[in-house]
Amino acid sequence: MTKQTINNETRAGLLVQVLPYIQKFHGKTIVVKYGGNAMLNDELKTAVIEDVILMSCVGIRCVLVHGGGPEIEIMLKKTGKESRFVNGLRFTDEETMDIVQMVLCGKVNKEIAALIQKKGGRAIGLCGIDGGFLKAQRLKGSDDLGFVGEIVHVDISMLNTILDSALIPVVSSVAFGTGEDEGKALNINADIAAAKIAAALSAEKLVLMTDVQGILRDINDENTLIKSMTRQQIQTLKTEGIITKGMIPKIDCCAMALDGGVKKAHIIDGRLPHAILIELFTDEGIGTMIIP
Repeated sequence: MTKQTINNETRAGLLVQVLPYIQKFHGKTIVVKYGGNAMLNDELKTAVIEDVILMSCVGIRCVLVHGGGPEIEIMLKKTGKESRFVNGLRFTDEETMDIVQMVLCGKVNKEIAALIQKKGGRAIGLCGIDGGFLKAQRLKGSDDLGFVGEIVHVDISMLNTILDSALIPVVSSVAFGTGEDEGKALNINADIAAAKIAAALSAEKLVLMTDVQGILRDINDENTLIKSMTRQQIQTLKTEGIITKGMIPKIDCCAMALDGGVKKAHIIDGRLPHAILIELFTDEGIGTMIIP
């Protein structure tokens, strides 16, 4: 197959089409949760980094929050440690927490920051322990999850200082413990961390990258993608069985962000190159947008 070429007139037309979006989002904050297959595939990884750098270059204040489940799994296997999940959350004993902190705050976080630097962006890698900007307490409930926390406070002063310097904060979801766990590292679900950060920053958008198209009316039919929906429709779609299983915690994070003052939330397919730009800078979009 021959590679298609774009003439200069077409190229200029494409650039002009994104101008209204650049003007609209200039100076606004967008929080992107980066995870799933887009973290494992080199082509997709590069596309995500390029999207984030482009957003920063046109004046968008972009915060990149990342997970790292597959990397954690690899390290746990190397150490002979068995993974255990309770209601979708990783059981995190003290030894597992050490590995989570090492992988997320060290290896994965710095690799992402380094790739941004390599591609011409400027990034600072940090976790919630740095400056104590994410404070959490141990998650309480009927199930013992170990050192798994829920965020009780987001100090945005450090994030704003970084964003005001035209830098990209790359955030791993490990928080500073409070109360009985004062000073200890607590493992936070990355989707929840992104939603909490977006709400605290009064972000224009929260974008969750997943390994599915978005919300489908029929999970077996990709043509049934729900392009846009309201916060009020969430419970209805749950009741109808349209939002089920792994999509429930993601849509709940979107609801949390919207309730906290975020203007719009998006669930997009991170398996497609440049999914962020397509969702934000085109009329058609690529995933599901949830509005208040």
